[in-house]
Amino acid sequence: MTTALLDLVLPPRCAGCDMPGALVCAPCAAELRGEPACRTPSPAPPGLPECWSAADYDGVARRAIIAYKERGRTALAHPLAGALALTAGIAVGGHPVVLVPVPGARQALRRRGHDPVARLAVLAAGYLRAAGWPATVARAIVPRRRTADQAGLSSPERALNLSSAFRAVPGAAGAVRSPWGGEGVVVLVDDVVTTGATLAEAARALRSAGVEAPLAVTIAATRRRSRPPDDYGE
Repeated sequence: MTTALLDLVLPPRCAGCDMPGALVCAPCAAELRGEPACRTPSPAPPGLPECWSAADYDGVARRAIIAYKERGRTALAHPLAGALALTAGIAVGGHPVVLVPVPGARQALRRRGHDPVARLAVLAAGYLRAAGWPATVARAIVPRRRTADQAGLSSPERALNLSSAFRAVPGAAGAVRSPWGGEGVVVLVDDVVTTGATLAEAARALRSAGVEAPLAVTIAATRRRSRPPDDYGE
């Protein structure tokens, strides 16, 4: 029986602390929402947008993201998207927002059976609209070629692995146009930022189509342990 089905037929257990009763209990939900802030990796790869995230990639955030992406707990998309929406709202201020999800590797999407980041973007946009915020989603980037698993790769290896890995869809400039009139802020969306290589490549693909994405939002940011406490580093 799949984990997603178990979540439906059995009392849920918190993804953060494993206590029974909720997908994410109230204390863990507060930790997951964290303190949305700018956590741009340092050193940042060329062309990386300003990166905002809800929390550090540890504790509740790390456990919930892994459970959602790798262990089939797809119901966690809702609390994770809530943290993403809160972060996006703070990052863009009062402007309309167009969320552009970073595409996953084709082999990972086949293994998981869904696109976890795209689903988070759609749900986050829905939460923003429910709060009266003009928000939409544009799937304006797709993979161009196969890439290796990023886990365990150094910053230079990640950059090389992702070089020209994405392309903008035909008509990308029109796809990201705000339906509320005027120009919305184009915001890249991913689950975790580590070195920034993935987001920098996604931003490059959009720029090649004449689209600027000045911001990126993620649920969590990996702290670069070998650097000073304020430095973050995908």
